[in-house]
Amino acid sequence: MSAHPFARPSRKHLLLAAATLAMGVSAPVQAQNTVWSDTKRPAEERAAALVSAMTSEEKFELLHTLFPPRVIGTPGAPTDMLPSAGYSRAIPRLGIPELRESDASLGVANQVEQRKGDTATALPASLATASSFDPAIAYAGGAMIGAEARAKTFNVLLAGGVNLTRDPWGGRNFEYLGEDPLLSGVMAGEHIRGVQSNHIMSTVKHFALNSQETGRMIADARLDWPAMHESDLLAFKIAIERGKPASVMCSYNRVNGDYACENHMLLTDILRGQWGYQGFVMSDWGAVHSTVKAAKAGLDQESGAELDKAIYFGEPLQKAVASGEVSMGEVDTKLRNILTGVIASGLYDHPTPAHEQTIDYTAHAQVAQRAAEEGMVLLRNAGNMLPLTASAKRIVVIGGHADIGVLSGGGSSQVRSVGGVALEIPLKSGPAASFSRTTWHSSSPLAAIRALMPSAQVTYIDGTDPAAAAAAARGADVAIIFATQWRTEAEDVPDLALPDGQDGLIEAVAAANPHTAVVLETGGAVKMPWLTKVGAVLEAWYPGQRGGPAIANVLFGKVNPSGHLPLTFPASEAQAPRPAPVGLEMLRGNDAAANADGNGVDVPPFPITYQEGANAGYRWYAARGEKPLFPFGYGLSYTHFGYSHLSVTGGTQPVISFDVTNLGKRDGADVPQVYATLPGSPVPRLIAFDRVTLKPGETRRVTLRAEPRILAHWDEATKGWRIAGGRYTVTLAHDAADRGLSAPVTLTPRSF
Repeated sequence: MSAHPFARPSRKHLLLAAATLAMGVSAPVQAQNTVWSDTKRPAEERAAALVSAMTSEEKFELLHTLFPPRVIGTPGAPTDMLPSAGYSRAIPRLGIPELRESDASLGVANQVEQRKGDTATALPASLATASSFDPAIAYAGGAMIGAEARAKTFNVLLAGGVNLTRDPWGGRNFEYLGEDPLLSGVMAGEHIRGVQSNHIMSTVKHFALNSQETGRMIADARLDWPAMHESDLLAFKIAIERGKPASVMCSYNRVNGDYACENHMLLTDILRGQWGYQGFVMSDWGAVHSTVKAAKAGLDQESGAELDKAIYFGEPLQKAVASGEVSMGEVDTKLRNILTGVIASGLYDHPTPAHEQTIDYTAHAQVAQRAAEEGMVLLRNAGNMLPLTASAKRIVVIGGHADIGVLSGGGSSQVRSVGGVALEIPLKSGPAASFSRTTWHSSSPLAAIRALMPSAQVTYIDGTDPAAAAAAARGADVAIIFATQWRTEAEDVPDLALPDGQDGLIEAVAAANPHTAVVLETGGAVKMPWLTKVGAVLEAWYPGQRGGPAIANVLFGKVNPSGHLPLTFPASEAQAPRPAPVGLEMLRGNDAAANADGNGVDVPPFPITYQEGANAGYRWYAARGEKPLFPFGYGLSYTHFGYSHLSVTGGTQPVISFDVTNLGKRDGADVPQVYATLPGSPVPRLIAFDRVTLKPGETRRVTLRAEPRILAHWDEATKGWRIAGGRYTVTLAHDAADRGLSAPVTLTPRSF
């Protein structure tokens, strides 16, 4: 809704407003205020002026958003409300727009088709975006989603997932950006920046330590604050610095005893005090458990309030203000924070259209396909089996419903993609059943392979009978197996095995035909007991609505794979910090708790102790001396790259320079990674990275600056970073386990 033009306020009206404010009650203002309309003033100053002009009723209405599926059709419900994640009414006289919220990690979501017929462009899993190590890919994906959201009249996107993937079995890992704080923070920040380039708001989520889905409503994530600053919180800080999100979404779980949405240390001491964040904190849906404690801790807006046990920031908050438990000044601060986000994002000055606009879905499909192609990771290529050549006349494609589409992850990120749904299987039980379905985007790898190989005989076998699949593969020039593992929000996978006997299928086909390639469509790491028996393995993640052509292009060499793993693939569950989801057995013993995910069920909280501390992901494996199946940063190409002439300067911030050369015969992209080990520690930390595209024989000089916080430790006493100084080792490598080229560097001690 557009802002209304106002006349200049009269002196009488201004005096009345001032007198009313002096009594602590806001009076309606019908005229234009030069402070809140002045685009040259800071957003928080304009926001404060708006708050001063709001009535008490308007204030309390903005402090919580409605959950449309529970509200539409009820008496008094807004007539312009869309079935979506959330909504709050506009205040037209002040130019404050209605807030229309949509889930949007991978596109404008429409999980179980709440909005009949509404489709959107579906990006690949965020893990694919992270695998590209390309901030431009993250930005382009965010900008595309933001453009579609704005055209659909949405203006708040629940995007920007930056939780570190501490455990390989996390159900929501596919929505996140991996296990490293630098990579995750940079990529999330660019995605957020892309979203907000459309003058709409994005969140960064889920603050903090929402690292598992099992019992997420009742789990108590425990990690000491210095270690948190050096890992998960650093990822959030980098994302906030780069993306400047309008909102931070607090998570479901407890953090060191207190629920995240009523955690004073997280929301006030760190986010506001140490980081100086000026936007607003919204809750996750169903994550609020109190009024006064949450209000005092720093929660600004209760989201989807109908999903909480009570609308805590409605009438209960008004009563708390009346009793003096919460001051009106604290309420005004919350409103200022919300409106600062509205203004700073550009939404206030550029309101979303009142009606849907035309979307260039063809151009947006190319954004999705490029992200999928850059994000696929070639894990094995024995004997240079890939790329497949035109000489292959008989090709058998097996399993994974590759004849009709590609798998997508489940939960709030689910997009009803342009092109349609090839297959959709409802869940019969469990905490995800109400909002999640096992879904395939209608983008057939089989059709794409046939299009690239029109003269070849390309057949499809569904893979349900391993013997039949092996027989079909035996007479083929090449067999391509599509193996899938589905993950969803609200549930973790119990182990890392491919489900439904797929390991046996791969073993049988590989025994029948050594020219077997496996394409993995997974939401994270899986075990591969058959790895040495197949010729090639391509990790395609959940490749989005253009996954079929993207996979075919990589398999047949139209695209040279360049993705690198953003998370470690362990050789077994026993290598991970925790071999299974904590609390899973307890919840299995309580059907009500398991199905409700602990929300509203009398189940005590259970602790998740992150004993690895700041050493999440590859740092854990290095500290333990474990050799994983594939390390963080690993990825092959159809060409190969060499590094030389490493130079490192020290002082207060290392500067690393080196040459990258394409030593092969194909154009390709490389991801040089720079790691450092701190004095007295063998654990590598990623301090810089780049993505470099080179022609055969081309050499390029690359210069990178280290992220100083990765080289430091958090000092809880001073609430700041401290580089101890001394001799550090810097390594230029192809992945976290690669010894690469190393050089010593001496750093100057400093605090910041």
